[in-house]
Amino acid sequence: MMRKTIGLFAHVDAGKTTFAEQLLYHTNSIRARGRVDHKDAYLDSHEIERARGITVFADQAVLAYKGDTYYLIDTPGHVDFSPEMERAVLVMDYAIVIVSAAEGVQGHTETVWQLLRKHRVPTFFFINKTDRVGADAEGVLAEIRMHLTPDAVSIGGSLAAEGTVGEPLRERLAERDEALLEAFLEGRGDPTYWLEALRTLIREGRLFPCASGSALQDTGVAEFLAQLHLLTTADYDEAAPFGGRVYKIRHDANDVRLTFVKVLSGTLQVRDELSYACGDIRCTEKVTRLTTFNGSRSQAVDRAAAGDLIAVTGLSAAETGLGLGVYSDKQAYEMVPTLQSKVIYPASLNVKDVLRAFQMLNAEDPSLNVVWEESLQEIRLHVMGLIQLEVLEQVAKERFGMDVSFGPPEILYKETIRAAVKGYGHFEPLRHYAEVHLLLEPGERGSGIAFASVCHPNEFSTGNQNLVRAHLYEREHHGLLTGMPVTDLKITLLRGAAHNEHTHGGDFREAAFRALRQGLEKAENALLEPFYDFKIKVGIDEMGRVLSDIQRASGQFEPPHTTDTHAIVTGRAPVATFMNYATELAAFTHGRGSIRCVFGGYGDCHNAQEVIDRKGYRKDADPLYTSSSIFCAKGSGYTVPWQEAEAKMHLL
Repeated sequence: MMRKTIGLFAHVDAGKTTFAEQLLYHTNSIRARGRVDHKDAYLDSHEIERARGITVFADQAVLAYKGDTYYLIDTPGHVDFSPEMERAVLVMDYAIVIVSAAEGVQGHTETVWQLLRKHRVPTFFFINKTDRVGADAEGVLAEIRMHLTPDAVSIGGSLAAEGTVGEPLRERLAERDEALLEAFLEGRGDPTYWLEALRTLIREGRLFPCASGSALQDTGVAEFLAQLHLLTTADYDEAAPFGGRVYKIRHDANDVRLTFVKVLSGTLQVRDELSYACGDIRCTEKVTRLTTFNGSRSQAVDRAAAGDLIAVTGLSAAETGLGLGVYSDKQAYEMVPTLQSKVIYPASLNVKDVLRAFQMLNAEDPSLNVVWEESLQEIRLHVMGLIQLEVLEQVAKERFGMDVSFGPPEILYKETIRAAVKGYGHFEPLRHYAEVHLLLEPGERGSGIAFASVCHPNEFSTGNQNLVRAHLYEREHHGLLTGMPVTDLKITLLRGAAHNEHTHGGDFREAAFRALRQGLEKAENALLEPFYDFKIKVGIDEMGRVLSDIQRASGQFEPPHTTDTHAIVTGRAPVATFMNYATELAAFTHGRGSIRCVFGGYGDCHNAQEVIDRKGYRKDADPLYTSSSIFCAKGSGYTVPWQEAEAKMHLL
């Protein structure tokens, strides 16, 4: 028996959830098919999803088909919930991308495609809604080949259910492999040989099978299921030591934390101990319960084996993307929000209760990055867009009984420096002592904060060096221009000093933060803003309007790719000026134009001074940071401003 995890992906309204209902029905997992418009779809089990008619959470179902077990993960199709989708991708063996035969390849289809290729997930296409007026399955297959991959091949009539690969398909395989070409020309290879060759090319991401039908009318779905079963394989080793990956965090009705794990090797049993990374230390905790989920139904089990998806109770701090057992790495995600918003709550609610609720949501969706801004007395979080905020309002009401709203989303700016500087920090009130010298250098775009040390352990102990490092990583640091997070910074610890009696743990936090801030005071600071990488497809007559719009938005574009009827424009533009362009494009193209925007990292802010003036950040009034140092004389501490601190350092 094989265990396979299959992901379902699509642009909104391509019919993905209806397709999932048919797969469930054909595997006898459900007795009656639900529909999104009837609000009874099996996998859209949350009230929010049913009310909105969209998938918000990556839920899973378990299917049994011809002796194999299939875990089906239905992912969100709306761009606001892309981080939820990306977290699920990490545990998939195969993916099915649903494309509408009427609408064709749309913006989110391309986003999904790029993500699947980045994570090398073998992918099948199903061209849906062939019953619709204006449907053109052949035309859409041509679109897939043009916009996504030339290696999409139709498997409709070329693959018999019993596994015979027809000649047209054998010819397609032969085009992609020298050995297969030789076998094809010489007429060699039995049906098993060609079937195995097809499986291999799919698994290696060199070929992408494409079928078509109508999920609503139940045409082509059963045939596709048979072909999927025939062409997918999974090779998990139950006999190996346990290894797994966390892909989702949820909380049950009693607020008990459920850690969803894909078992990648070995087995996992109740009462097993699991070791994993918690920041700079390793946690070891016991599994108290294992639960399988099938839609909204759950069942306790004693054991999970390689290839299984299982919810684990007993892990208090394991985060999504984290490896368990023999895996110790943590996956990085690229779908990151570019907006931030504050939580608005009535005075009748205790702020600690509100923060606790949002920290629980943050465990489930780490991209929210929930923080308590002490200076502003505000709870702030990062979001992808307005739809996500509307859903969060409903979640807060349903799960926690809280009537909250949100401030208007603001662009998430960041800051960095242009050239290398040294920063000095000294903290010596009475009976305390720490001194830290840092070299601050600009890092590559997207590199975040990197730390290194050139201190010799004989001069500054390894334990104290690790303390400085831990403190520098414990929170985001405010830049001087707007108070927004500092990024793309390489921090090197040059020197440090402690006192045998008077140094306490927190002293290095004070000295390190002051050294960082003192360095920023001397540096040439720069404001960064998020950018979109975009791809716009419009009629040839609308190209001029699009190009002038991009320039007006302070964007840049490559020379357009044109045909007799259409133009494709790719480029880069600030999120601040381009975040609402999809609505504008839809209006003047009457819905015929398409746009794909994905986060393309940070770059120099196009209107930095305007943003700095608007933010009105007062660097000297930030209660969390000071660039001054504290020295001791005559039994009491006194403050030395940053301009004069360097000359008083003890290690110079």
